Amino acid sequence: MPKHIDEAYVISQYTKHNRSANDISKELGTYPKKIARIISKHGYDVRGRSEAQKAALESGLSAHPTAGKKRSEEEKNSIARGVSRRWQNLPEEKKKEFSMASKERWDSMSDAEKQEIQSAAARALRLAGIEGSKAEKFLRRKLMENDYDVVLHKKGLIAGNHEIDIFLPELKTVIEIDGPQHFLPIWGEDKLNQTIKYDIQKNGQLLTEGYCVLRIKYLCNQMNRAVGQKLWALVKDQVDNIARKFPPKGSRYIEIEVSMENHK
Repeated sequence: MPKHIDEAYVISQYTKHNRSANDISKELGTYPKKIARIISKHGYDVRGRSEAQKAALESGLSAHPTAGKKRSEEEKNSIARGVSRRWQNLPEEKKKEFSMASKERWDSMSDAEKQEIQSAAARALRLAGIEGSKAEKFLRRKLMENDYDVVLHKKGLIAGNHEIDIFLPELKTVIEIDGPQHFLPIWGEDKLNQTIKYDIQKNGQLLTEGYCVLRIKYLCNQMNRAVGQKLWALVKDQVDNIARKFPPKGSRYIEIEVSMENHK
């Protein structure tokens, strides 16, 4: 004999308490489709699974699946590596599709929306100039955790209007993080030539004064966990070597590269 279902109760739970048809069916010991038919019979649309979950979260009847859960460092690193690998393994056509979609979104924006984004970017650049880029701050933190004395944005180390990204006084070592504008004509050929000339001049002065120069060719368009892992591994290796034995003259200029290709 079919089990009697209190339809008024079903509608009350569904409309007033944002419960899903599946949840109600479990409580009443019946099938979700039967509850869905009752809901439809009374003139209500049956919510899909995602809509039901959203309603349950908003009502507080259900907790977010990751709320209050703290991932381990290995889990976070694994997720970061997975995201990076998925991007690397995408066919070039797919990558181009993403790029084209981004361009189309930009082109579809109003002048006011574009201005807001550009203003936010300008503010971020100004802040980076004061506090250091994410990569700089990340390296400063990691170096300090490893008991190295670190000075960010050191001025006055050599003659001229030169500022050092990261300075390690006890090792007499300079770390420079060069973004794409140091080797690509992002702001035009003239600006690139000026930047290259400036970097060469800075390198020469630092080496003449006896400093060790570690330049990082930073080719990543984001600073995520996977990039951070690779960046730190490369820098730590060089800095530890310098700490063990300061390089002889002629070997004090070191270049390393961090790109989307070498942190799989």
